[in-house]
Amino acid sequence: MKQTVAIIGGGPAALILAAFLDQQQFETTIYEKNKTVGRKFLVAGKGGFNLTHSEPMPAFVGRYTPTNFLQPALTRFSNEHLRQWLDGIGIPTFVGSSKRVYPTKGIKPIEVLQKILAVVETKGARILTDHTWTGWGEDNTLLFVEQMPVKADYTVFALGGGSWKVTGSDGSWLPAFAKKGIATMAFKPANCAYRIDWPAAFLAKNEGQPLKNIAISCDSSIQKGEVVITRFGLEGNAIYALSPQIQAQLDEEQKATVFLDLKPMFTEEDILQRLLSSREKTMTSTLRRGLKLGRAQMDLLHAFLSKEDYLTPDKLAPNIKRLPLTILDSAPLDEAISTTGGIALGSVDAHFELSQMPQTFCIGEMLDWNAPTGGYLLQACFSMGVFLADYLNGKFTS
Repeated sequence: MKQTVAIIGGGPAALILAAFLDQQQFETTIYEKNKTVGRKFLVAGKGGFNLTHSEPMPAFVGRYTPTNFLQPALTRFSNEHLRQWLDGIGIPTFVGSSKRVYPTKGIKPIEVLQKILAVVETKGARILTDHTWTGWGEDNTLLFVEQMPVKADYTVFALGGGSWKVTGSDGSWLPAFAKKGIATMAFKPANCAYRIDWPAAFLAKNEGQPLKNIAISCDSSIQKGEVVITRFGLEGNAIYALSPQIQAQLDEEQKATVFLDLKPMFTEEDILQRLLSSREKTMTSTLRRGLKLGRAQMDLLHAFLSKEDYLTPDKLAPNIKRLPLTILDSAPLDEAISTTGGIALGSVDAHFELSQMPQTFCIGEMLDWNAPTGGYLLQACFSMGVFLADYLNGKFTS
């Protein structure tokens, strides 16, 4: 007789879990509170649908915070495994110039979702929409709004994080777990914009301007890429990836300091030599022609340095390599691409099983881990789903 699996949530982690569970062993049902599954999956695709990143292991694993928590799942079902599986279900992929992995041009996010759903359907899994989970009843039965309680042999929660409420990922489930005595962490924004108090004159000239080919550091972490200057502050991949370090400083000191390297390809000595040997009549001309700095980069130096520091090569060079900016806050929770917080990692074992509730598991963004944008978030959700499916299928016991 088959055992029953109840999957609460209909995002990427839930769907791939259902796609990999052995239909000879399990009768699987996905319970989704929205009218359709995969809404966050589709919204993520609007900004360029990168499914994963092509970075080789172990560098790939090193992108995650904490790095050791997801390593077994990422190794068992890696970015290359995902590409092979997608190709097998009719979604060929390619590696873009940024090393991110996308569906072959012309394939829309909805088509990817439909292909995955087709696999879920072939596995005999049921998908029940308009089923909002509200907590546990007697004997840990699953309670739903205006629905009959459900009792399953295995329960897997894949409820998402605390951002993008429009997709149903609102973190409203957190109190139910806390009430059960399961250790939880408050949700905090990650991969989000960060607030900087720009001088008015600088902002008037540079709002919406990109800072390209730069590097940003916070504590001992450095990230290359680009950011955009906004009225709120800075946003973009180069600062998103520093969310763990920035948030830690914000928590401790209510502010954070990041350092901009405006010419990461040059050493400070290279820059100083170019400044000293320049034959240009002004420092601005030297920066524009000798160092190829853009207008926004030069305006940054003008805005945050004294006139003396701007005009003195010995003082200007180190600031080009390490210009300090003070971050005052993060963007609102619902504007974040992802969140940290949720179920504390100490609450689950190596197979994502809740220590206090045998045969109950948590996967996906509802757990307290973080990763940068660029396919890493989605890959982790897929990897956790496959890892748990293999465990339940009996493919490994350790």
